[in-house]
Amino acid sequence: MMHPALGIDMGKARIGIAATDPCGILAHPVESIHLAKTEPLARIAELVQQRGIRTLVLGLPLRMDGSEGTACEYVRAFGAKLREKFPQLPLVYVDEYRTTVDAQAKLHAAGKKAKDFKPIIDQAAAVEILNLWMENQSSAFGIPADF
Repeated sequence: MMHPALGIDMGKARIGIAATDPCGILAHPVESIHLAKTEPLARIAELVQQRGIRTLVLGLPLRMDGSEGTACEYVRAFGAKLREKFPQLPLVYVDEYRTTVDAQAKLHAAGKKAKDFKPIIDQAAAVEILNLWMENQSSAFGIPADF
């Protein structure tokens, strides 16, 4: 496993960012990058530098049947930009199906109201993406994280 890792939940308006601790035991929210206000590759480059990131984990929004649609094309296009910007870092795609739903359920269980989700939901989804990746890394079974 290559830690610390940066989890990325790609959206049309915002990108949720999460990171693992240096040992890869816990994932925690970092920030939401507002695409209208911030150039995402430049901000991700700052985070990679500041946090000593060694792996990029990008959520891939597969359909329920596991096929890819237009949302995947959008994410893969961003992934190509990440590979170009960070050729030294592994880029791993993780099926992000249900990560936002799972994140919302956890926020609700923590006592957050739905109206309070918007500023943090992207970050919480990025945490879920990293958790899935870490589970795949520690499991001898399951699908490979990079597909």
